Amino acid sequence: MADWSIYLTPSPIHRQLGLFCLGAGEQRTAAANERALGCHAVVLLRHGTGHLLHGPDRTLHEVAAPALLWLFPGVLHGYRPATQWDQAWALFGGPATDALTALGQLDQTRPVRRYADPRPVERAFTRLLQITRAPTPEVQAVGALFELIAAAAADEEDGIAGQLSRLALQPAGMNAYAAELGLSLAELREAVRRTKGTTPQEVVLTARLNEAKTLLAESDLPVAAVARQVGYDDPAYFSRLFKARVGQSPREFRRFGSVGGRKSSF
Repeated sequence: MADWSIYLTPSPIHRQLGLFCLGAGEQRTAAANERALGCHAVVLLRHGTGHLLHGPDRTLHEVAAPALLWLFPGVLHGYRPATQWDQAWALFGGPATDALTALGQLDQTRPVRRYADPRPVERAFTRLLQITRAPTPEVQAVGALFELIAAAAADEEDGIAGQLSRLALQPAGMNAYAAELGLSLAELREAVRRTKGTTPQEVVLTARLNEAKTLLAESDLPVAAVARQVGYDDPAYFSRLFKARVGQSPREFRRFGSVGGRKSSF
């Protein structure tokens, strides 16, 4: 592997996309001096073992390839390789990083991530590297960065939040959902917060509304029947909740918010 690097300077209009790549490269590296970056970075360790020093308390996190290392603006870090590291890296920034942090996609408490199946992450990183070396990479690099961040979080998509989403259509309370998952309510809240940056209630509501939209768009079921199928016995409450969140009533969504545009049946 030959060392290479490229640095990008997004224009003001490209910065309005919300996420932008500031550089990328590949290298074999030895120990790095402790420092803090002015932007976000992600490092794909393809070969090697050692430790990542991270945070003001200089915590050492064990690292073994394949792994992703997430570095954060203003946060001290340093490499402590035990063997030669083969790595790829990318620098990025933009206001979208705040939303990605709130959603749990960028988690400063978990700077080292390993994967049972690293291939999706490796493919996404390879695509990002290829794009950054193209003549005009700015817009495509945005998509590649989102793809990489999503791939990095995908190993948790079928975790507690995914299981809760599948239970959401059952008309039950949060305590019952937690018990079904073998967790206390506090454990359920923490698991969803850590992996999704949100609450169990939000996961349930989103799952129910998504299913309701499908039923409204793809079936002729009355709204009351749709409400019951997604866990609401009171169709009036369901309609108020749907409009508050979607911005359209169920009737309006059926007519104007879906491609199918099926005739409503009340």
